Amino acid sequence: MTIVPDTKNWTWVLERECPECGFDSSATAAASVPGLLRSNAEGWPAVLARPDAAVRPDPATWSALEYGAHVRDVFRIASVRFALLLDEEDPEFADWDQDATAEQERYGSQDPAEVTRELLAAAEVLALQLEAVPADAWDRSGRRSDGSVFTVDTLARYIIHDPVHHLHDVRG
Repeated sequence: MTIVPDTKNWTWVLERECPECGFDSSATAAASVPGLLRSNAEGWPAVLARPDAAVRPDPATWSALEYGAHVRDVFRIASVRFALLLDEEDPEFADWDQDATAEQERYGSQDPAEVTRELLAAAEVLALQLEAVPADAWDRSGRRSDGSVFTVDTLARYIIHDPVHHLHDVRG
């Protein structure tokens, strides 16, 4: 059995608590996201240093290393999207196939120490980027190709759920 691509629309996390990880983006202030990013990133080094970090718990579930590489790339993609929101009027975000990226980039074969360094750096870049958002820019909007509209505020609150959820996944 292989990994089944996740095709769910997770925008519902902006409306209510996630029943799987317990994180509630709807009750999270966007201004708190930089601190949450840093706090989350601090949890990954111990996970990625485990001897079994590259081992899938079962054939249909990513390993901790694969989740860590994914989170690193979520931070990187988010940074690009925030730049678009702040630099353009109503940008459309390029599609990102997380499952294809995991396969193409061979997440499970990457060096855990390098993934750790890159994840920490990407989280810090994103945190600094969000801390620098001007007060009058939080309502700037953009959209995905599926029509989902995000503001700087909602994208920040949407994005933070992903690393929180995945750290929960790998800590089990």
